[in-house]
Amino acid sequence: MPERIPEDSIGIVEGAVEHFDEPLELESSERLEAFDLAFETYGTLNPERSNAVLVCHALSGDQHAAGYLSMEDRKPGWWDNMIGPGKPLDTERFYVVSINVLGSCKGSTGPSSINPATGEPYGLEFPIVTVKDWVASQIRLMDRLGISQWRAVVGGSLGGMNALQWAIDYPERVEACVAVAAAPKLSAQNIAFNEVARQAIMTDPEFHGGRYYGGEKPRRGLALARMIGHITYLSEDAMRDKFGRDLRKGQPLSYGFDVDFEVESYLRYQGRRFVDRFDANSYLYLTKVLDYFDPAADYDGDLSRAFAHSDNRFLVVAFSSDWRFSAERSREITRALYTNNLDVTFAEIESPHGHDAFLLNIRAYHDMVATFMDRLSRDAGL
Repeated sequence: MPERIPEDSIGIVEGAVEHFDEPLELESSERLEAFDLAFETYGTLNPERSNAVLVCHALSGDQHAAGYLSMEDRKPGWWDNMIGPGKPLDTERFYVVSINVLGSCKGSTGPSSINPATGEPYGLEFPIVTVKDWVASQIRLMDRLGISQWRAVVGGSLGGMNALQWAIDYPERVEACVAVAAAPKLSAQNIAFNEVARQAIMTDPEFHGGRYYGGEKPRRGLALARMIGHITYLSEDAMRDKFGRDLRKGQPLSYGFDVDFEVESYLRYQGRRFVDRFDANSYLYLTKVLDYFDPAADYDGDLSRAFAHSDNRFLVVAFSSDWRFSAERSREITRALYTNNLDVTFAEIESPHGHDAFLLNIRAYHDMVATFMDRLSRDAGL
């Protein structure tokens, strides 16, 4: 636990869950008869309800983006360095809302939730959802909170794709979009990484076709999937600087299949830790959400046409060492926005940290987001 709450932290936070009874029609032509959305809020909604910002999380993230859940909480939310008093998403000016996406396992309806038709967890009977479905569900919560327009929708990685989808589907409900380390669609290589991760889970002897609730979880498969993913989140330079070829605790080589190198120990640790906090079925579904994201597909492959109805402002940020969602993919997004004569700021931030850079407190990156948000705040008179 923290010795004390840092001065620039929002402090102890409480989450909430909203239930929705009206059916949600999904892009797959299936529907959810009812669903829950778990969320957290930071800051204060002003009387005009004009200072709300939506934060969208990445694949393994959740609604706990900032602050501490209790004084016993050892770590703050996953984007605590971005959200709080005086930070780029300044909670002294903005009312920040962070929503757990459908299909996840952190309080919103997903595969581990009870299927009202059977009284058992959905498992693989949960319908496939997409980023468009996420936006359709999130607008329900937006309306319930009495917010007519987001001052900005902000996200990194898959969360950045979520933010872009808002500007495509509901441009009138969004003032600005901040997409960090995102892509207009996944490459074949990225889809391949996701499929290997899914196969690791689905071939685990404890998977049982997704019906493992109440019994032993497919721990080995999920841990392996996380290890695969973690390799793609770091750059080669970051792995070399962090681990090199260092032996674990300086021990000699085992000349066997034990853990010899620090990088092996790190990956196994990440895999074990992930199993304790995430659901294997949710990992399957959320990687499919990534695979299916392709807003240009509805416009004959022309991404610029997808943004033809947008009049939003955009900040698009990429990182030099991110090979999973390279800077060139962010430039594709930027070119599509420029084609529509939109207000766009693009920045490629120098960083050795790979895709995970979007989670880190990097001065140039935070300054860019802060400057963009300051401009939105001034223009809105906040």
